Amino acid sequence: MPRYELALILKAMQRPETAATLRRTVETLMERGAVVRGLENLGDKLLPYKMTKHNERHHRGTYFLIDFYAAPTIVPGLLNHLHRDVDVVRPTVLKKEAQGEASNCCGPKQ
Repeated sequence: MPRYELALILKAMQRPETAATLRRTVETLMERGAVVRGLENLGDKLLPYKMTKHNERHHRGTYFLIDFYAAPTIVPGLLNHLHRDVDVVRPTVLKKEAQGEASNCCGPKQ
């Protein structure tokens, strides 16, 4: 299974509501067969621009990174589910490269 990173921006909420939303998100991942490796809280920040989601304008958000392994087939369904969650402002799934696979940014060696 490939390794992915889910970057989440949650709407500004109190701590219990934020914890419930995270729990719901991680449970959704595990129900779909993902193996969660880690969860990182990046804190509450001003958004780079005003975002509108579910007819609400958001100026602040709480940023999280969730590191997980999953089959590639579950990613579109997961994103669809997260886009419908009223507490999630912006979900983004990125595929992480393996440790040994460093990309060559400087061009081919001569």
